[in-house]
Amino acid sequence: MSDKLAELSEIGVSIWLDDLSRGRIRSGNLQERIDEDHVVGVTTNPAIFSAAIGDGADYADQIEDLAKRGVSVDEAVFEMIVDDVRDAADILMPIYEKTDGRDGRVSIEVDPRYSADMVKTIEQAKDLWDRVGKPNTMIKIPATPESLPAVTEAIASGVSVNVTLIFSVDQYRDVIDAYMTGLEEALERGLDVSKIHSVASFFVSRVDSMIDPKLDELGSDEARELRSKMGVANARLAYAAYEESLAGDRWRALESVGANRQRPLWASTGVKDASLSPTLYVDELAVDDTVNTLPEKTLRAVAAGSVLRGDAVRPSVAESRELFVRLEELGISFEDVSGRLLREGVEKFEVAWGVLLGNVEGALGDVG
Repeated sequence: MSDKLAELSEIGVSIWLDDLSRGRIRSGNLQERIDEDHVVGVTTNPAIFSAAIGDGADYADQIEDLAKRGVSVDEAVFEMIVDDVRDAADILMPIYEKTDGRDGRVSIEVDPRYSADMVKTIEQAKDLWDRVGKPNTMIKIPATPESLPAVTEAIASGVSVNVTLIFSVDQYRDVIDAYMTGLEEALERGLDVSKIHSVASFFVSRVDSMIDPKLDELGSDEARELRSKMGVANARLAYAAYEESLAGDRWRALESVGANRQRPLWASTGVKDASLSPTLYVDELAVDDTVNTLPEKTLRAVAAGSVLRGDAVRPSVAESRELFVRLEELGISFEDVSGRLLREGVEKFEVAWGVLLGNVEGALGDVG
């Protein structure tokens, strides 16, 4: 186990690998990351599976079988993804059992084309939960206004959910409310809420990728001082909102009957700007009761030279609020930024899903 990764874990950060492929599973690489790098979970998205299945070699036998059976392209994609998620869940099961369900998790995402269709999102979330059939699965549902009711219904049905594509604190508060409402409805249905888990995936680096060019365009000293700081500041304020929600009577009532906290998960933590430290979004967001999903490249960078200093979030909340005041004074509307990020986030996943479908359709056709 790498010392820096162990140190990050000791702070209270659960390290989840932001990648999954059949090759990683079969080669033993996923188990190695668990054994050597303190990885306690896996998260995925359409782009990750598109890259994995697009390679083809590890899926050749299954693709041949799917082609012979004449299944649709959509069904073929989900059969392959479900098999990978199920196998990864088996590998992570000892961690799930050791942590009482807190970690040892692997995600599978609903079709991103359903992000504006609550009914289809709910139907597919429940279907995927049943098809994988592993208690340490999490179904990823985007935090679009149309899909938040699907988050509530999934939780109320006993499905553990990873709520993804969160870009602002206001949006995050809506996610918290959707989760608590789901738990309250689950109790009304007689479910054991201690078995239901959730994380809220707050995207970090994409905030800087969108704001920094606006700051560069302004070109003032005041603008330059905010460069590459807003993604971290935004996440720190999200953590403050998380702790605020835990102090309320509504959450205390739920926790008293065994409900689990919906931990913030820092997503998009690989830097997009080569001039930045590759561990920026790990070092500056290290705090207990969180998850950080690390791409392999970032995982290696943290192991090689992360600069950790304990809790990097709580002492900086007031400063983070001040940064947003200064951003607004420069004429940059974060409401506009976060709205655009959500729209683009959905679009990127839809594009990746389209590429995935195209790759699989081509592979099925080659066999036929």
